[in-house]
Order: sequence, then structure tokens, then C-alpha cells
Amino acid sequence: MHVRPVAVVAQPKDVTLIAGVPDAGIFSYELVGGEFEYLVQKGDSLTSIGARLGVEPSTLARMNKIKRNSLLYPGKRLQIENRHIVPERLTDGLLINLPQRLLYYFGSGTLIAHYPVGLGSWAWPTPTGSFNVLDIQENKVWYVPKSIQEEMRREGKPVRAQVPPGSENPLGKFWIGLSLPAIGIHGTNAPASVYHFQSHGCIRLHPDDIAALVQRVRKNMQGKIIYAPVLLARISDGRIFLEVNRDVYRKNSDPLSVVEHLARTQGLTAMIDWEKVREVIQLKDGVAREVGLHTPVPLGETQ
Repeated sequence: MHVRPVAVVAQPKDVTLIAGVPDAGIFSYELVGGEFEYLVQKGDSLTSIGARLGVEPSTLARMNKIKRNSLLYPGKRLQIENRHIVPERLTDGLLINLPQRLLYYFGSGTLIAHYPVGLGSWAWPTPTGSFNVLDIQENKVWYVPKSIQEEMRREGKPVRAQVPPGSENPLGKFWIGLSLPAIGIHGTNAPASVYHFQSHGCIRLHPDDIAALVQRVRKNMQGKIIYAPVLLARISDGRIFLEVNRDVYRKNSDPLSVVEHLARTQGLTAMIDWEKVREVIQLKDGVAREVGLHTPVPLGETQ
């Protein structure tokens, strides 16, 4: 990946979960990602680039004023904006926010890494809840659940009870088993499927990302999966960002009400450009965008 960073925003502050809107809206003080230029490589598409960088292909097309199905030639330069709001700070462990399609790894109270993930489809949703890491395996055999065998049968595909390690194994090279029933974090033999809702509930990472993650996780490490489509943040220089993701599992109905609640609770209502808020809500593209109205005032100072 040939990436030239232009601006990366990350502010190591505490994160606050607003009472009254659990798993709906979160207020934070920390961003990841930024704005940078990407140099297209042979074989790249908007789908594969978006899967790697955590951006919707349609959003990449809009950012670069090209068509969604445009063919990309090597050497073409794309402008990327992939800011995301960190939902919560853990002391140690893994945090996955389903609407964001991101996995965060924390150590000693610090965000060490974050990765785009592929998640369960609407028909096979990835569950929320706390978990422990049960095991870490390399080259795991995939024992196909009966429910998926039945799906194969309905779709006229060859029905397989198990798939050995190799290029046809959808688990990829590494598997991190979780205490949640039948759910794991694993690689994939289809990297472009990352950052989409296409799995049967498991959590897919790009092969390079799962290889890095298995070097960090350990057995019995704790983590949790949350569902928060709407995130509002005020970083240390005073700028205010809003990120709105698609409510793919149809759990919430009114993002504007959530933003209004978060802003009111934090005393930010008069500092926000509500027309920009409505634009971000309309897009629902999962990119954190600045929505502050006035000249930013650093945290701890007054206007």
C-alpha cells in the first residue's frame, strides 16, 4: 500500500458513553485515520482499496469525482479521507463497533492498532456482547455448520462438511476463537470482502491485519462487540466531528435525535452547525466529518 499521509488526527483522551443512548450514540475525544493520497497499484479497484482502508467504495468515488465502477490504472492518485471516531477506551483488549466495521486493539490503556473488518450479513448478524479469547490457531480446518451446509444446498452449491487449510478455506491462515457461540475473528481468502456485511456472523480481517493481530492477542484476553452507528467527538484543539454509519441491523431509527442528545449532554448545541449535521446524517458514509460552527476552542479553555 503506497500511502502518503497528509493529516492524521488522534487525541489520547477518555471516552464517554452517554447514559440513555447505549449502543446508539457515543461521545468521544479521539479520532483515528486522516486525509492522505493513495497511489493505485496493479489490480486495485475501489472495492479492494475501500476494504483495506475502511472506506465505502461509493464514498471513494465521490471523494475523487469518478464513477463507482471506474477502472483504475496503476499510478493514478486517489484522495482518501478515512477519519473514524474511537468509540471507547479499553485498558487492554479488543473492541469492535459493528456499524463502523472496525476492530480496535488496546494495550495499557492506549489504542495500539485498528483494522477494518468484514461482518455478518443482515440475515446472519454478528452478535454484540463481551467475550474472552478462547484459542488462537493457524491453518484451521473449517468445519462447516449444518446451517451453512443447508444454505449451500439451497443455492445449488456443492455441500461440504469441512474445508482443509488452503486457498479455498474462507477462514484464511489464522483463527482467533471467541467465547461467543460459533463466532471467531479470522483471515479470509477474499480480502475485498472486508469492510462489508457478507459473513455468516464471524469477523473477517485482511490477511496482513490478522497476521499482525495474532502476534498481539493472547488466550483469555477480554473484549466486547458494540453497536453504535452515531458517534460525536470533540478533540483537544476544540474541533467537533460527527460520524454516522448505516444502521445495517435496523436497531435505531433517528440519528438526529441521538446527535441532539449527545450535543446537549456535552454542552455543545450552540457550537454545532446543524446543517452540516444533517448532511452527514444524509450521507451515512461512516467518515468522521467536522461539524463545528465556531472557531475551535481547545478543551479546558472558554470562549
